[in-house]
Amino acid sequence: MADDEKHTADTGTSGTAVPSRRHALRRLATVAGGAAVAVGLGTGAAARATGTGTGWAGEQARKGVRTYVLVHGTHSAGDFWAATGRELALRGHRVVAVDQPLHGAEKFVPEAYQQQDLRALATEPSPLAALTLDDFERRVTNVVRRAARLGGPVVLVGHSMGGVSVSRVADAVPGLLAHICYMAAFCPSRGMPSLNDCASSPEGQHAITPVEQVIGDPEKLGVLRLNWRTADRRDLALFKEMICADYTDGAFLRVLDSMQTDESVVAYAGRAVGRAGTWGRVPRTYLRMGKDRTVSPELQDRMIAEADELTPDNRFTVHNFPGVGHLGPTDPARVVDLLHGLRV
Repeated sequence: MADDEKHTADTGTSGTAVPSRRHALRRLATVAGGAAVAVGLGTGAAARATGTGTGWAGEQARKGVRTYVLVHGTHSAGDFWAATGRELALRGHRVVAVDQPLHGAEKFVPEAYQQQDLRALATEPSPLAALTLDDFERRVTNVVRRAARLGGPVVLVGHSMGGVSVSRVADAVPGLLAHICYMAAFCPSRGMPSLNDCASSPEGQHAITPVEQVIGDPEKLGVLRLNWRTADRRDLALFKEMICADYTDGAFLRVLDSMQTDESVVAYAGRAVGRAGTWGRVPRTYLRMGKDRTVSPELQDRMIAEADELTPDNRFTVHNFPGVGHLGPTDPARVVDLLHGLRV
């Protein structure tokens, strides 16, 4: 497929049986490493969201100013979007890169991780164990509501695990969103209602699964914990292949330095299926990474196909990046060009 070519895929099926502990580790670990979302609107709120209002907000909309709300993936933070957000801002847009709860500026760093005490790291409690997908949705929805009040279209973009927040938020406040975009992101469906279900599907098994790299027992800790500071060459090679095989070694080490140890197991299991009458009426785009080893191309294709089956009159516009891994192209301008050009 040529770069940025529209793409159509077939629908598959998957099982969702409760796994053994090892299967649980395997299923949870499949989604690690992504660095690297209905209510009606009143007339006034709808005017602010669509830019038809008066005053400062309406003027901003008439100038073509958009607000891009960017949502990071698992084990990551809003800083993931730094280069993308900077370029969007230089093109005249407002940009908000969301830190999910206990991520980024609020991140939890285990003491044993700082000390590289792996024995202690396997049991040190994590506050992220209490986080649910509702917490993630609430954080992003609040940002979207505030962005809509500024006037002009709001575009919601999610990478990797950020896709489940995109689906949830678009289901909750579709009238506030002009477009939603999934970048190598999970888009659960009725056949795969959670991130875990997507990852454990037959198509999801094409991803790299860092089972041996998981620290501690996720079922006891309540988080999937990974040691990104490892000195083990085998672990480092697996992490690089999983998330950014096309990056230089130096760029890969910068990625590792930005990653967080923990992600909520409960959030992975949260249902995030968009409904046809809410999420399904927001224009949507998928940025498909052809060499993704975290959200496999086969899984991306199935998620796209099942979404399109639900809303055949509002299908994904798909842009394909054939030789690119999970984190997206090394040149952010390729993604920014598409985001800047989205139909709103």
